[in-house]
Amino acid sequence: MKTENQSMITEFFLIGFSNLGDLQLLLFFIFSLVYLTTLMANTTIMTVICLDRALHTPMYFFLFVLSCSETCYTLVIVPKMLSSLLSTYPTISFAGCATQLYFFVGLACTNCFLIAVMGYDRYVAICNPLNYTLIISQTTCMQLVLASSFCGFLISVVVNILVFSVPFCASNRVNHFFCDISPVIKLGCTDTNLKEMVIFFLSILVLLVPFVLIFISYIFIVSTILKISSVEGQRKTFATCASHLTVVIVHYGCASFIYLRPTSLYSSDKDRLVAVTYTVITPLLNPLVYTLRNKEVKSALRKVLSRYSLPKTV
Repeated sequence: MKTENQSMITEFFLIGFSNLGDLQLLLFFIFSLVYLTTLMANTTIMTVICLDRALHTPMYFFLFVLSCSETCYTLVIVPKMLSSLLSTYPTISFAGCATQLYFFVGLACTNCFLIAVMGYDRYVAICNPLNYTLIISQTTCMQLVLASSFCGFLISVVVNILVFSVPFCASNRVNHFFCDISPVIKLGCTDTNLKEMVIFFLSILVLLVPFVLIFISYIFIVSTILKISSVEGQRKTFATCASHLTVVIVHYGCASFIYLRPTSLYSSDKDRLVAVTYTVITPLLNPLVYTLRNKEVKSALRKVLSRYSLPKTV
């Protein structure tokens, strides 16, 4: 009977927040508000960067790409989560689950690499300012973004093959609000230890390697800042890195908690809470951090608003 049932699964049931009962409606309104704010914030960032020529620099080009990637990232997860909160029996097709996991992993990996690229950009700008325009040229920016995307989605292809090549048992209940790696692969009938080890190695590659490179970059950045004689100069120079550092800590911290550990340690309730942070909260945090803590972006936003605001009536 178990062998027969392995090929019968055509859809998955997303348990999500079904144990919260009537609170799901409250969560729907909260997450909807956060999601709409995220879309507006990221769209605003991208629009301001496009319209203000003062922001046509490598740092803001990378921020534009990150905002675009974050917007796509939320589109993959949040709309389905919101519809599931209103459904009595939230399901997703087998193909839909594979597609969601593919784009989720691909965009998440791309974001990790992009944040590392932004760290490299800050390193060159502070530690080698005279050659900055030569090292971080327009061509180099495009190559770094394309390489980040290519590597991110290549890793996603490997992860998808590993997860969905597993024969699934009769249970189709995914203990999550979207098709994440651990909840799906745990439904497999066969021994998945080898596959989980490969996925764990890929997680180290995606999370730890960029984080270590960022850490090394900031060692050189701090060393250079400390050589500046003026305290005010030190403060202003470090201020250009503060937003990036905040995003690094939140992004890599949440992702490391989930993915840098064996699948056997997966804890549904705690992990769902952390997953809400990196799928709903973090995409909102990035544009807010870069807007509220960045004088150039705030100045550009004011100029764009004044330029395109309606003329005053006499």
